[in-house]
Amino acid sequence: MSITSLNGKRFAEMIIQGANHLAANAQMVDALNVFPVPDGDTGTNMNLSMTSGSKEVQNNVQEHIGKVGTSLSRGLLMGARGNSGVILSQLFRGFAKAIEHKSEINSEEFAQAFEAGVQTAYKAVMKPVEGTILTVAKDAAKQAVSSAANHQDLIQVMEEIVTEANASLKRTPDLLPVLKEVGVVDSGGQGLVFVYEGFLAVLKGEALPVRSANGPSMDDMINAEHHMNVQGHMNTEDILYGYCTEFMVRLESDKLANKSFDEEKFRNDLSEYGDSLLVISDDEVVKVHIHSEQPGTCLNYGQQYGSLIKLKIDNMREQHTAIVGESNTSSLQTKPSTKEKYGVVSVAMGAGISELFKSIGAKSVIEGGQTMNPSTEDIVKAVEEAYADHVIILPNNKNIIMAANQAADVLGDHVTVIPTKTVPQGMAALLAFNPSLDAEENKKAMIEALSHVKTGQITYAVRDTNIDGLAIETGDFMGIAEGTIKVKDKDMTQAAKDLISDMIDEESEILTILYGEDATAEDVEGLVAFCNEKFEDVEVEVHNGKQPLYSFIFSIE
Repeated sequence: MSITSLNGKRFAEMIIQGANHLAANAQMVDALNVFPVPDGDTGTNMNLSMTSGSKEVQNNVQEHIGKVGTSLSRGLLMGARGNSGVILSQLFRGFAKAIEHKSEINSEEFAQAFEAGVQTAYKAVMKPVEGTILTVAKDAAKQAVSSAANHQDLIQVMEEIVTEANASLKRTPDLLPVLKEVGVVDSGGQGLVFVYEGFLAVLKGEALPVRSANGPSMDDMINAEHHMNVQGHMNTEDILYGYCTEFMVRLESDKLANKSFDEEKFRNDLSEYGDSLLVISDDEVVKVHIHSEQPGTCLNYGQQYGSLIKLKIDNMREQHTAIVGESNTSSLQTKPSTKEKYGVVSVAMGAGISELFKSIGAKSVIEGGQTMNPSTEDIVKAVEEAYADHVIILPNNKNIIMAANQAADVLGDHVTVIPTKTVPQGMAALLAFNPSLDAEENKKAMIEALSHVKTGQITYAVRDTNIDGLAIETGDFMGIAEGTIKVKDKDMTQAAKDLISDMIDEESEILTILYGEDATAEDVEGLVAFCNEKFEDVEVEVHNGKQPLYSFIFSIE
């Protein structure tokens, strides 16, 4: 059997099978993640990305291959997650662009589409690194072009693509020192091979073995262990840019009238704020992935062109510390011989805030907050690791209380959830904790403490709106007191001064200022001077919370 032309319906089947084969092996690819930082979710990101593309294709199956390709590209763009997912979306963005006007394609056009995809993907990555999914895609595309020059049969071409992709995957350790050191292959490249294997299976009319049914092979498990253990070769303090930041900008005509969008300039400007930068766009949306120490600055830059949507920020230092602790530090894994009476588990966003909770008694701090809510499973694991007769959970965010309660239901009556909605409430509750009291007495005292603290926050608007009697424009700084927007201003420090003035009353005694990564030393000094001058009877404490998104968090007692 031979196939000399490819239409939209068959290509749709290839996409669906490629996505399914990747999904069946996503867990194994997750275990193989190692580069460039210990995200631990390459398989998940690629799976979710490809699944998004596949779903879009399933909703638009037709004979015209160009239109099917466009559906795939659009679905991948909207669903792309993480480095690997974004690169995958770019590979098929270029592929789709090469065939968009064709109703069907031959072997040469098929090969040229792969080559176009590689070119697009390399352009999307600020600093392409060889020995990754990019290399596997590049080598496979080169082989495709060579094969198509000699064969009209698409099955033959695809077979050679898969063969070369596997060969290139095996060569990745020769290109990346960290891979060679532990004798393993690149995880993103492995994910791409699974997609290509799915394509080939459809062309040949064959069924693929479902590897996930019986788990990965012994060789796969060995490689997975090697990849997980390689985290120990990197020190947490070696991570230069600690926040994995992903966001999308919906382009808006009124902003573009004043500042036209140019993808290359956008990419170059953002490159000043970090590394592992990926920027992709179409006529409506810009998608960004960057590792940065200042995610808020990156978000502010993106807002110049439109509204921010789908924000996601992860603390990679916390992720790395967790991975190293799980895989290499057996002493940390060993539970104490006896349980402690109490253990307090707190949720916090920002390294400084995490350290503050630990300094006043938290046994464990889960990294999480407004844009990265921990799951029920995350909380359950933290409670188990606290290893105490009774564990108290401080969610510190109204969107996390439900997951915390669900974790408590799973674990039993030795867990108490204090419904803290903010970081200041969490700190007040923890300061009220007394290990000499029983669990019920502590619960009562900690909940009572919540009524004695007020929370204020300074952040920025991501879209125009009218709320709480205020007409707010995108980019305005907002002062939020107890969940209500009280003030707004174009200037961050002025918004902070106005909010504090609104919140402090005759009964206020202590103002605690937690400043975030966007606040400068000058901002903090000016705000403290203002408070000391205007509120002489109020004691002012200042801590570097290092939190993203919120320039300031205020606790008033």
